[in-house]
Amino acid sequence: MRRTITPDELKQKSSELTVIDVRRKAEYDGETILKAKWHDPEQVTEWAGDLPTDKEIVLYCARGGSVSNSVLDHLLSKNIKARYIEGGIEAWRKSGGEITKTK
Repeated sequence: MRRTITPDELKQKSSELTVIDVRRKAEYDGETILKAKWHDPEQVTEWAGDLPTDKEIVLYCARGGSVSNSVLDHLLSKNIKARYIEGGIEAWRKSGGEITKTK
């Protein structure tokens, strides 16, 4: 399995996936994609064990760089099927993807 998924691929598969926002706390603005839940990337060891191992997880950060990669490496080491969105939430926005404002 590839480490990444494109915004367009995600749009086609969104109902089958668990989506997690792993932007740093300072970058998190309450807007998410596909009703994703935000998890602090600095605390991945605390929340990773609660993720399903039988479903694919898709992560995203602001631009799909170091934050997504470091969280992805941790999840893969725990045998969690995961990948991240190429270009992060910025690429999702540019592709016309829907943004949800959380409370």
